[in-house]
Amino acid sequence: MSQNILVIKLGALGDFIQAGGAFSAIRAHHNRASITLLTSMPFAEFSAKSPWFNEVWVDKRPKIIDVVSWFGFRARLRDGGFQRVYDLQTSDRSNLYFKLFWPNKAPEWSGIARGCSHPHSNSNRNSMHTIDRQAEQLVMGGLAHPPNPDFSWVNGDISRFQIRNPYALLVPGGAAHRPAKRWPIEYFKKLASLLEREGIQPIVIGTLAEAEIGDKITDDLEEGYNLAGQTSLEELFVLSRRATYAIGNDNGPMHLFSAQGCPSVVLYSAASDPTLCAQRGSKVTILRRQDLATLYVEDVARVLWNTQSA
Repeated sequence: MSQNILVIKLGALGDFIQAGGAFSAIRAHHNRASITLLTSMPFAEFSAKSPWFNEVWVDKRPKIIDVVSWFGFRARLRDGGFQRVYDLQTSDRSNLYFKLFWPNKAPEWSGIARGCSHPHSNSNRNSMHTIDRQAEQLVMGGLAHPPNPDFSWVNGDISRFQIRNPYALLVPGGAAHRPAKRWPIEYFKKLASLLEREGIQPIVIGTLAEAEIGDKITDDLEEGYNLAGQTSLEELFVLSRRATYAIGNDNGPMHLFSAQGCPSVVLYSAASDPTLCAQRGSKVTILRRQDLATLYVEDVARVLWNTQSA
């Protein structure tokens, strides 16, 4: 009898990328099961193309007072016929989803919800890196240790962009409410100029809201290219496979680029802890300063040139 499995992963881009190995491990363990992913809208279409899931549900995040939506979501969970749930979000919200099965018996549940069948029972879990925490959670649930994330299945067409080789990806954005995580724009601008002088085309990546930042970085350059707000998730994967470097703050695209094996330099301030969330990959360098204003362009450039000569 085929199993029905539910995986919950709602988070931001970096969180989603870091769950790639866990997704692979779940699919390998339940190779004949029908696996459903419950995720956020930005990742629904992308996830549906993956080899990991048979179906993708979008979490519409109803407000607490929206009783009709909650009853509808509860009915959908119960009618899914799930034998096991892997809660990779492990948040207050996803713990609440476990309770929605009451008074019926909940399916087997890997996560941290009180009373679940396969708890991640490590009291130090919040001090672990995201990837290590998810790996341990799955191993405690009886799965093999997850492999490194493999996104080789992702395809995209970047022929519409005015790109020449070699090029470097600059990612100056990040959470708007956490400005301390951002390297100064004038530093990115100076670095872009240095790259162009070395014959490397600087390409700015970011959201539409960060397009103005991209313009400030590239406006004085002959070949600088601002792609902020213009790229799909698939196109970012293809861009990273061909890039000479990626340089950016602690943000989602840098997780993607690092996981692809792109030579990446990630800039950290005291506002985030690489021990818990650092980008991982075969060619990642983390540079951290208490205040990113004290991380100078020459320091970053030195790492890039050393990477190129290695």
